[in-house]
Amino acid sequence: MWIQVRTIDGKETRTVEDLSRLTKIESLRLKIQDIFNVTPQQQRLFYRGKQMEDGQTLFDYNVGLNDIVQLLIRSQTDAPDSPTTKDSSGVACSSAPPPDATRDSQPPTSSKNALADPGIGVYKINELVDCRDVSIGAWFEACIENVTRAPKGQITPTKGKVGRPPKRTNGKNNVVLNSESNGASTSQTDSTAATETKEREEDVIYHIKYEDYPENGVVEMRPVDVRPRARTLLRWDQLQVGMQVLVNYNMETPDERGFWFDAEVQNINQTSRTNKELRVKILLGGPGDIIGDCKVQFLDEIYQVEKPGARALSAADGQFKRKSGPECKHCKADPDTECRFCSCCVCGGKQDAHMQLLCDECNMAFHIYCLNPPLATIPDDEDWYCPTCKNDTSEVVKAGEKLKASKKKAKMPSATTESQRDWGKGMACVGRTKECTIVPSNHYGPIPGVPVGTTWKFRVQVSEAGVHRPHVGGIHGRSNDGSYSLVLAGGFEDEVDRGDEFTYTGSGGRDLSGNKRIGEHSFDQTLTHMNRALALNCDAPLNDKDGAESKNWRAGKPVRVVRSSKGRRISKYAPEEGNRYDGIYKVVKYWPEIGKCGYLVWRYLLRRDDMEPAPWTPEGVERIKKLGLAVQVRLSACCIRSPGKYLMCVSLPESSPVAEPPSKRVKIEETFQLSEQQQQLIREDTANKKLWDEAMGNLKEGPNFLRKMEQIFMCVCCQELAFQPITTVCSHNVCKTCLQRSFRAQVYTCPACRHDLGKDYMMTQNVTLQMLLDQFFPGYSKGR
Repeated sequence: MWIQVRTIDGKETRTVEDLSRLTKIESLRLKIQDIFNVTPQQQRLFYRGKQMEDGQTLFDYNVGLNDIVQLLIRSQTDAPDSPTTKDSSGVACSSAPPPDATRDSQPPTSSKNALADPGIGVYKINELVDCRDVSIGAWFEACIENVTRAPKGQITPTKGKVGRPPKRTNGKNNVVLNSESNGASTSQTDSTAATETKEREEDVIYHIKYEDYPENGVVEMRPVDVRPRARTLLRWDQLQVGMQVLVNYNMETPDERGFWFDAEVQNINQTSRTNKELRVKILLGGPGDIIGDCKVQFLDEIYQVEKPGARALSAADGQFKRKSGPECKHCKADPDTECRFCSCCVCGGKQDAHMQLLCDECNMAFHIYCLNPPLATIPDDEDWYCPTCKNDTSEVVKAGEKLKASKKKAKMPSATTESQRDWGKGMACVGRTKECTIVPSNHYGPIPGVPVGTTWKFRVQVSEAGVHRPHVGGIHGRSNDGSYSLVLAGGFEDEVDRGDEFTYTGSGGRDLSGNKRIGEHSFDQTLTHMNRALALNCDAPLNDKDGAESKNWRAGKPVRVVRSSKGRRISKYAPEEGNRYDGIYKVVKYWPEIGKCGYLVWRYLLRRDDMEPAPWTPEGVERIKKLGLAVQVRLSACCIRSPGKYLMCVSLPESSPVAEPPSKRVKIEETFQLSEQQQQLIREDTANKKLWDEAMGNLKEGPNFLRKMEQIFMCVCCQELAFQPITTVCSHNVCKTCLQRSFRAQVYTCPACRHDLGKDYMMTQNVTLQMLLDQFFPGYSKGR
């Protein structure tokens, strides 16, 4: 096994070889020291966001084959990390109300109803005003609590209504207006005021309190976001196009009541006395922050926008309250109705609001006596999380701590055995790095793009190519369907291999309990599981007692056969190295007999039935040479050991020091042959002419032509070969089901280039392209 170690800056990447999945982290540090010349004390290793600590193994961190481990080199003065003992129960919430320091500076007043002139600014203390929440652009009723001067040369930005739940934002909590746009608005200032007056007004800060949200405390506002309280209702005949008014609108559900926004009248339509329609443009504060073509629902609640200098209003003049959307759309803010959305989510009761806690994660309320276990008092912590959202601190692995033992790994045989054997060096333990998706796992016959004679260094590569899916097992199949592939590795000494036909021994009869891979014969084999699957490939009725022989063996189901180099001790047809795909075989007959082991085994006679020449024949050797086939090895270090011997499947990093240059790419002399029908279908597929021209330029690449086709006609949505392809007007091919899923999500554009297809786009399947793909990749549409 090997991994890649890359410095944290990405400048240097090296391969660390001869590793096991049970390699300790401290042993890995020693190997890194030899390569990077960095002492273990200076190394900080990271894998998938976790810091790797001594005492753990690569298996504990699920480090796979050829995975990248990052290396951060400490400076000589840095001390190693140690587990922190600091209480990290939470981070200060950014939406917490600021300390109410302005209350101490408020001048005493005999009554909240009386207006007091602070001597600066346009508005007086206790005056009723409208204030704009800069986070959503809506106007809310407020009262002036105090007026102060801003520090000289400092422009204080207006703060939103801190602490207000996100569900009150009508979906526009992501609209943040910059102070420059708000300051540049000239619609909120008196057009008759002098320049000096406006400059003095910019130096004023108004301390206001929202009437509907007293829990937010006192909030500082800039003068541009404060104006006199709206008080004048406009009749229908007073509305004019271009007039700026104050309307009620809901961003999420326009048919329901929402918040109050500035709007510019765009269209006034009245077909009858009762049928009226008003279209406006919502103004959110900045020059470009607008929402056009909005229909106003409440035509009898349209207010005139008051200009600065209007008559001051106080609580003694009345409330001057406007109707806004209910705080909760579930209970409509009914105080007598239990609601688990705006009140305690356990009991739903609205009593004892002062005894409720608000979760800083899910924003749900809880009575302290409804919790399990209940709390006696309100906790002093700034942040509080409900039992559902709270992270279990015992499960959190901090920097410098060891991993927690998982239940899954604790039940593995390797964790319960007393054996000290290092099982982690085998290539069957590393797992697949990719999976063959061009055909399903139950596909009979050859794999498109894999010619006879293809050889892989490791069995896991054979699994990735889809030729033989199991990493270890010799037979791949299903007991109710049949066998798809097998590996001839010489596991039984009495097997006979004649090249075009061979006898194969079934599986079973060995004790492989625990984590064993091999074992002596200890009982008889039975015609079940994989043995039964291989017997179903024979064109004869199943007989689990005496076996059966096919009268027409070519009519049986095909089996892909892979010969392993381990079979060289019993067969001269096995490859000298690696695992070689030798083509399609058919089961001629199967029968039970007593083997040399002394127990009952099941034998199978398989005979070759493939149009491609066998790899050991002169024709096969010539074809392998023309196709440039060689042993495929993913490990770049193997290419360094023996340059020119292996076919390098993964390119070397640029920073890797290589003593000898990599071998030149073998020239492929055999071109991919197209049938007359395929050439005719390609000419008929005019919608993809440009793509076919690109693909035809790769015919000289032989079997690699199919890989190029797979890339060209890949669906951008599912990243698979397009099935039931829809060729759009912009010449992109998408699976029909993928495009239908996109339209169900109300996305009516091309998934590749975002060209507008329209809501009523007719999805016409490209039948010609589908026929071509079925011919080039037989079986790929099965199971799609």
